[in-house]
Amino acid sequence: MAWDANRPVPYKRLAKEWLIYATIMVILFATLFRDSTDIGGVLIGLVVSFPLWIGFSYVLAKFGYQRKTLAELRTARASATPKAVAQTAPSRPKPPPTRRTSTGPNRARKRR
Repeated sequence: MAWDANRPVPYKRLAKEWLIYATIMVILFATLFRDSTDIGGVLIGLVVSFPLWIGFSYVLAKFGYQRKTLAELRTARASATPKAVAQTAPSRPKPPPTRRTSTGPNRARKRR
């Protein structure tokens, strides 16, 4: 897709996603690297990552990228039943039986 300056950017959703990411990272660093890591550096790094996240997501949104919501993923999964998947898969024709693969009565081999 081409760049479209009129496409909306979901800033509220992007900020919420970053906040979830930042919370998880703070918890991980605080528990796993409690003794060896300066938590201040981690927090500064997370604060710096916010404008980078928003900027990168802004560019993607202007190009038309929109991540699917959880509800959209659930409906897509529910509509793709195994029967529908089996119907879309191409099937190969069964090869004709040979002397070795025949399901009919077994015949004695001719000896030479």
